[in-house]
Formats: sequence, C-alpha cells, structure tokens
Amino acid sequence: MNKANYFVPFFVFLFIGSRFSIVASAGDQNALAASFVFGDSLVDAGNNNYLQTLSRANSPPNGIDFKPSRGNPTGRFTNGRTIADIVGEKLGQPSYAVPYLAPNASGEALLNGVNYASGGGGILNATGSVFVNRLGMDIQVDYFTITRKQFDKLLGEDKARDYIRKKSLFSIVIGSNDFLNNYLVPFVAAQARLTQTPEIFVDDMISHLRNQLKRLYDMDARKFVVGNVAPIGCIPYQKSINQLNDKQCVDLANKLALQYNARLKDLLMVELKDSLKDAHFVYANVYDLFMDLIVNFKDYGFRTASEACCETRGRLAGILPCGPTSSLCTDRSKHVFWDAYHPSEAANLLIADKLLYGDSKFVTPFNLLHLRDL
Repeated sequence: MNKANYFVPFFVFLFIGSRFSIVASAGDQNALAASFVFGDSLVDAGNNNYLQTLSRANSPPNGIDFKPSRGNPTGRFTNGRTIADIVGEKLGQPSYAVPYLAPNASGEALLNGVNYASGGGGILNATGSVFVNRLGMDIQVDYFTITRKQFDKLLGEDKARDYIRKKSLFSIVIGSNDFLNNYLVPFVAAQARLTQTPEIFVDDMISHLRNQLKRLYDMDARKFVVGNVAPIGCIPYQKSINQLNDKQCVDLANKLALQYNARLKDLLMVELKDSLKDAHFVYANVYDLFMDLIVNFKDYGFRTASEACCETRGRLAGILPCGPTSSLCTDRSKHVFWDAYHPSEAANLLIADKLLYGDSKFVTPFNLLHLRDL
C-alpha cells in the first residue's frame, strides 16, 4: 500500500472521531444517541482503508466535498457524505459513527455508534471475492458482538441494554453486491446461473439476512431501517458493460433487484414483525426513490442521471471506480452519480430527506424521524 495514501484517511478518522461534532444535536432531547451502520460501499465510512483490498476509496478526488476532512479522502465512495452520514446528522447523532477498523474505534467514541460497512461486502459470504478482501454481513455482525460487550463495560449492563434498545438506530444497506459482484459477474458466474435459478439465489440471500437480523436482535437491536436494492441495472457501470444508451437499463439486473425487494419487504413487514414483536422494522424503498431520481432527474435540478461525475475516459469509461486518474465534472451537484457505481452527495441528500420525512410511498410503515422517537 502507498504510505501517503494511507496517512490521509488515518489522520482524518482521528479528526472526525475525536473533534468533530454535529451541530444539529444541540438541545434536541430526542436526538439519536448512536447509529450502527451495516452494509456495503454505499455507506462504508472507511473500513476498507484498513484492509488489503481492491475495493478502496482512499484517494482523491473521493471525499472532495466532505467538510470534516477538509476535502481529503476518508474512504467514503462518494464526493461527500453517505446516506448514513446524513441520516445520523438530521436525527441529531452527536458525531459520525466511527469505522470499526479505524484506530480510534474504542472507548467513548463508540457511544456515538459504529460503522461496520465495507465496500464489496454482501449478505452472502462469497459475494465480493473479486476484491480479495471485504467484510461480509456475517463478519460485520460478528464485529458488533465485540462492540456490544464493550458497551457493557462502558455503561454497565442495564444502561447499555437501554442505550442500545431505545437510543440507537441500526441501518442495514446491503444486497446490491450479491447481484453485481456475485450472481451477475460476467463469465465468472455464468455457470452458477445455469444451476442456480434467481429464485433459489434470492431465497439464499433472504435466509442469510433473516439470521443476521435475528442475531442483532438477540444483542438488543430494536430499531431497524433496512434498505432494499436500488435499480442496479441503471447504474453507469451496467450501462457501460452492456453498451446501452442513456435511457436504457439492464432488465435482468433490475428484475433480480425487484424479486429480492419483494421478499425483503415480506420478511420485514410480515415475518419479523410478527415474531419479534418489540422490534421496529422500517423498509426503505430505495429502488423507487432512486428510480424517481433517474427518470425525473431534471425536476430535481440534475443535468444527467446516466453520466458519472468522476469517470475514466476511453475504453474503460464507466467501469473503473473514481480515482486519481479519473476526470472530474465541473459541477458535482448536477450529477446523480458520483462514479460508475455510487450516487453523489447531492443524490444522497435527496434520498436521505425522503427516508427521514417522507411518506409510505418510500418508507414503510413510518419514516426515520418517527422511528427515532419511538
């Protein structure tokens, strides 16, 4: 690893974890105490900086609009804040959840929450193997087991239980990689798709996620928001490798996402709601939210919903993630996509706003502001 690239995020995490405080929490009696974030690169706050992995965002221009780091890369796969960052801010979280693998993820810093998300990670353990290293959902929950014990030591068992159950939010944003970097990987997964139908694959995903959510519940998680899979057939990467035009999307990828989303909604809104009666599950309809942005991007002030702001030119355009050799657009606020895979901060702000304050069209059975106050 290049030492210069490693130094910047290390400094940034110390700065954010120990000194940065979100102003929105001041004086709010209902402010969120802690945010525990599980997922993939959509919400990774820098865990992959501490892994030997091909999935990393610790080089410019990533993070160029992230104010706490003064525009230095932190490992977030976007130009600014992730959806999890924004949601935590708006709900009054005192500071951003510290990445679990960061050196300062200890002591009282944990009380604001912990981010376990990892670029390339998925619900299934095999997902993302193309990146060499990543934290899958099973490992992320394993890490929370360690954090949970640390809370008992910090607060005492009774206070820790109340803190986790009543004052904490558990956000799960995962599933896209199980398709993009597993079931749909060109050539690599072609044989697997011949022997494993989409129904069987989705069944496997739901079975694993059910167990993962129940494990969190057994460790006192009670307030859950779980995002469904976005229209992954419409991201620049999928358009590029399938040679589609601006208005086209990959049907198979979107159909798989919709198939999984229907099963996920049933898991949360029927099965787990009935079996874990003192828990609250919010289903975040990211698919429809993002499709609305893609179709009606001009209405939201965007210039394009098909071209990435940070992209590689030439033969690999739309395939490689954002990095030092990428070209940068002139106005980042006018692009729905930051790179070939991830939304821009401008898009994240709009999505987070709908999840926080929106109605049942996009967030069910109630929005995140209501969930916090339960």
